[in-house]
Amino acid sequence: MELFSCSWGALLGAVDTIADADFERESGCRGWLVRDLVCHLVIDAQDVLITLVTPAAGEATADAATYWNVADRPPDGEDPLDALTVRLAAAYGDPGLLRFHLDDVGTAAGRAAGLADPGMRVLTQDKVLTVADYLTAYVLEWTLHHLDLIAHLPDGTPPPPPEGLARSRALLERIAGAAFPASFTDRDALLVGTGRRAPTPSEQEELGALAVRLPFVLG
Repeated sequence: MELFSCSWGALLGAVDTIADADFERESGCRGWLVRDLVCHLVIDAQDVLITLVTPAAGEATADAATYWNVADRPPDGEDPLDALTVRLAAAYGDPGLLRFHLDDVGTAAGRAAGLADPGMRVLTQDKVLTVADYLTAYVLEWTLHHLDLIAHLPDGTPPPPPEGLARSRALLERIAGAAFPASFTDRDALLVGTGRRAPTPSEQEELGALAVRLPFVLG
C-alpha cells in the first residue's frame, strides 16, 4: 500500500514539473505525446477509483503477476481506446487543464487506495484480486509510465523512486518466470524487458535464452 502511494505520488509530482511546451514532446509510449500519456493516467486513476469500490465475492482468481496480459507485440495505435485517448488529450487544449484534472482525480485515487482494506477482494477485467495485489500490479503500471513520461524530457525531471523500480523489476521477473542479469539496473531491466528499448549487443549476450522471449508487452 505504501509503495503504491510512493510510486503514484512520485508520478503525479513529475507531471506537475513539466513545462507546458513539453506536453508536445514524444513520450516513451509508441505513438503518444506526453499529453496523451498524461490523459491515459487520468483514465488509469479513474480505473483505480472504480475498482476499489467494486467488491467481489469468492476467491481471488489472479494476483499481481497474473493480473497482466502479455502480448507478443507492442500496440499499433489501432485499439479504439488508444485512439480515443489521443483525441481526448488534444481536446484539453491547455496543458494546465489536463494537469489539473490529473491532480484532482489522481489525488482522489491515492486517498482511496490508502483507505482500502488490503485483504478485500475486488473485480476488474473479469478477474478477482485482493486490493493488495491490485495495488501492487499498479506499482508496475506507475513505474513504467513514469519511465515513459521522462523518456524524452529534459534532464532533471524526477525519475521513479528506487523502491518502485526494484519492486517493478521483481514483478516483471515473476511475469517472465526468469530473472534478468544481475548486471542490469532495475531501470534497464524494465525498459529492455518490456520492449521500450532494444538490448545492446552485450546485453543481448547476457540475456541468453531470455532474449528470444522479449519483449513482454503488458496490458
